[in-house]
Amino acid sequence: MAMWDRLKDQAKNLQQSQGGRGGAGQGHAPAGQGYGAPAGQGYGPAGQAQHGGHAPGPSSGSSSGGSKAQLIGLFKTQLASVKTELKSGAYRDASMAMCALVAAADGYVEPAERQRVEELIVGNEVLQNFPADQLRQRFNQHVDRLTANFEQGKAEALREIAKAAKKPAEARAVIQTGMVVAGADGHFEASEQYVIRDACTALGLSPAEFGV
Repeated sequence: MAMWDRLKDQAKNLQQSQGGRGGAGQGHAPAGQGYGAPAGQGYGPAGQAQHGGHAPGPSSGSSSGGSKAQLIGLFKTQLASVKTELKSGAYRDASMAMCALVAAADGYVEPAERQRVEELIVGNEVLQNFPADQLRQRFNQHVDRLTANFEQGKAEALREIAKAAKKPAEARAVIQTGMVVAGADGHFEASEQYVIRDACTALGLSPAEFGV
């Protein structure tokens, strides 16, 4: 229970400090440092708590849904706190490959699902650093490859994702962006968790840091 309180406190503190460290040049370094640490410390145990039956009996399913929503909210807050650093082409391309992987994780994307994910991408606060047409084009290109030949498309998407590994803040942001999109419908499919793990490996990050 204390772990959940700590998680909520982290989200609250990040939200309060977010405005202060926004665009100032001096704010970049601390934002980068603060970005990985709280997520790493708070998320792993929270993920365990959720699988360990945070609420006993039949209600554990809804508890899990609630915990996922909290974590997605925390990711959104953390992404917003480093928005000014996430303007590179590497982050844009890797995050679009990540979103496509999540959307096509089961090897098929219905037109309605593709459109829903497109809207989430274009409406995402951090991704508004980039022109919507650029985002749509890259996302759809990856989805087309994944639906034509999943294994080949996945290999190409992971190559694109790996290019963001040079900057740890960008690498984490790519995973978190993918998880915000994946979690928008309130739950994570097993197939979505698998591709997120693969992306973590490509970026040299521990999946446990993101609870997958």
